[in-house]
Amino acid sequence: MLESAHFGSNPGNLGMYSCVPERLRNPGALIVALHGCHQTARDFDLATGWSALGREHGFATLFPEQRCDNNPQYCFNWFIERHISRHGGEIASIRGMVEKMLADYGLDSSRVFVTGLSAGGAMACALLAACPDLFAAGAIIAGLPYGAALGPIDALKAMAFGPGFSSRELGDLVRLASPGREKWPRISIWHGSHDDVVAPANASALVGQWLDLHQLEQSQAAVDVVDGQTRRFWRDSAGNVLVEHYAIGGMSHGVPVDAKSRGPLAPFTFDAGISSTIRIAKTWGLLDYPQETRQGAEFSGRGKSILRFLEPIITSARASRR
Repeated sequence: MLESAHFGSNPGNLGMYSCVPERLRNPGALIVALHGCHQTARDFDLATGWSALGREHGFATLFPEQRCDNNPQYCFNWFIERHISRHGGEIASIRGMVEKMLADYGLDSSRVFVTGLSAGGAMACALLAACPDLFAAGAIIAGLPYGAALGPIDALKAMAFGPGFSSRELGDLVRLASPGREKWPRISIWHGSHDDVVAPANASALVGQWLDLHQLEQSQAAVDVVDGQTRRFWRDSAGNVLVEHYAIGGMSHGVPVDAKSRGPLAPFTFDAGISSTIRIAKTWGLLDYPQETRQGAEFSGRGKSILRFLEPIITSARASRR
C-alpha cells in the first residue's frame, strides 16, 4: 500500500493510501474503500481484502484515511455539513484523491466505485449524493443515509433508531446536494440483522432513499437467496439492478465474509458464509477475466476434450505396434 502526501488542497486533512497492480486491466477501474471508526486504511483492507482482489483482477484501490486530529475515534465526519458537501471538507479531499488516481494511472473515469463500513459507509453514501457524476455505483455496509444527521447528538440518535425522515424527504436531501441531477449511481446495501451499533432501520431508510431517487417502488422488489442470505433487489425497465439490499441474518456490526475462503478473521468481520467484497466486485463487473484469458480457458477446455477423444485411438495404435 502506497502513501501519497500530495493530492490537492486536502481541505478535510485526510491521509491517502492506494494499491495499483503491476498489470492493470484496460480499461482500469478504481475502488474507493472507506474504513469505519476505530480503524485505519490498512485495517479495512485486511478486513475486506480489496487490494488483494485488485492485484488478482487488475483494478486499483484507494483508501482514504481519517486522522485523530479530525475525529478522535477515527470516524469520517458524515454528520458535519461542511464535510459532506461537494466542494468542502472530507468530500473534497476524497475527490482530489480520485482525480489524482485517474490522472496518474490513466484509469477509466466511468468505472469508479465507492464502498465503506459504518461511518465509512455513511461517507460513501455522502460521496454518492454529493458527487453522483464521479461514481458508477456504491456499496454501503452497516451505514446510514445521506442527511440522516447533522451534529453529533443527531448522529447518535440516527445510529440508535434510524433517521426520522420519510423516503421522499431523504431523497430530497440528496437532490438538494446535487440539484438538477436525473441519473443516479447504482447502490448495494448490506446490514446485519443484529447490528447493535448502527440500527438495521438505517438499511431500510437507505433503501427508501435510493428507491426514491431511482423512482422505483418498494412493491417492485424481487427476492432471492445468495450464499444463504436474503437479497432484495429492484430493476429498471431495461432489467438493470439499480438497488439491492442484503440482510445478513444474525450478524452484528461489521463486514460479512466467507471464512472458508480466507484466513483468521480480522476485527469488524463476521463469518456469514458470504463475502461482501466478492459479491460487490461481481456486481460491478470487476471479476470478469480478460478476453485473452477467457480464450485460453476455452482453448484449454477444447484441447482436453480432443485428448479424451483421441486417447483410445492412441492407446490402440501403441498396442498394435508392440
